[in-house]
Amino acid sequence: MKYGLIGEKLGHSFSKVVHSKITDYDYDLFEIARPDLDAFMQKRDFCGINVTIPYKEAVIPYLDEISAEAKSIGAVNTIVNKNGKLYGYNTDFYGLKGLIEYNNIEIKNKIVLILGSGGTSKTANAVCKSLGAKEIFIASRKDGEGFVTYTEALKLKPEIIINTTPCGMYPNNSDTPINLENFSSIEAVVDVVYNPLKTRLVLDAHKKGIKAVGGLYMLYMQAVKAAEIFLEKEITTNAFNEIFKDKQSLVLIGMPSCGKTTLGKLLSKELGKTFVDTDDEIVKAANMPIPEIFEKFGEEYFRDLEAKVVAELSTKQGLVIATGGGVILRRENVEALKQNGSIIFIDRPLDLLITTDDRPLSSSRELLEKRYYERYATYCLSCDVRINADSDTNTNLKRIKEGFLNENFGN
Repeated sequence: MKYGLIGEKLGHSFSKVVHSKITDYDYDLFEIARPDLDAFMQKRDFCGINVTIPYKEAVIPYLDEISAEAKSIGAVNTIVNKNGKLYGYNTDFYGLKGLIEYNNIEIKNKIVLILGSGGTSKTANAVCKSLGAKEIFIASRKDGEGFVTYTEALKLKPEIIINTTPCGMYPNNSDTPINLENFSSIEAVVDVVYNPLKTRLVLDAHKKGIKAVGGLYMLYMQAVKAAEIFLEKEITTNAFNEIFKDKQSLVLIGMPSCGKTTLGKLLSKELGKTFVDTDDEIVKAANMPIPEIFEKFGEEYFRDLEAKVVAELSTKQGLVIATGGGVILRRENVEALKQNGSIIFIDRPLDLLITTDDRPLSSSRELLEKRYYERYATYCLSCDVRINADSDTNTNLKRIKEGFLNENFGN
């Protein structure tokens, strides 16, 4: 392996994708079981590697020299092989600092609560000190000097919370390390988790009107710094926007017959994303058409099936998802879809909507109008972008594409 990432489990790592966008070297993912780490490091058969969980501290004894940042943090995530000697660095410092500064989060003179006590927590502590934090508390489930318990953290009045734990990371997307309702002074939340793009912690903060950001930009910036160390040159490419939009799903909501399926299929081709229709997935799961599901089991049964399909699709990235008209009736569906997706409301005027027999709840004009007035406000509240879909297919397609690509994803 010339360049790459080592770790214990890398099945869902974005590092290969990120490095491929930054520069043109081959970059591989190399999973190493704990008993095999010694042999790998002793062999030194690489030019440059990044290091992730759980080896950021374990690799240190194999290094010949360590940078000042890595030494002060006590963790290494980048190693370069120079003529058989190994040099260790910590580019997570630059990544987290970049994430905070990119999103205009003010750390100076603030009280910061860092969640977790591992290598990334040490990085966060160093970054916050460098940015002039007033006080820094580290919450840990482990006993130890310098830590506060999560119960003790409730008594503090932090203004900034930084999550460095894996809580909320795929596949445990619904988890969150803390309940923000217990904190009244929070101004911003930073979560180093990047898969999903927006963790439940980030979304909970958004619901309270708190600035909150996920960790993808941190991954991007630490990768840029690592590439500069590997190649010994400055990297000027700005590929973050492209990486984010590649990973982000586009979720279409709106009334039956507003064009979600038609427009979704066209969007998937233009954006290079896989198209999925939640109604089609429900039919596959139930092995019967939707009208029959309603007739035999009722709407509640259908909504339960829909929620299961949505929960599964929401953990995936880079999709175009056309949803059923009633998907927004359950708040948990919307929150799940927001973790990796931008929700686009296709707002087609009522007089342009049509009825069809395969939509049980809007099979007549009277039912269609009733559903429209019942749901319209919820569509508006659920979406990230609302598109006026009163024109022809090509115009509506252009509006959706522009709305998705121009959406502000910084926080």
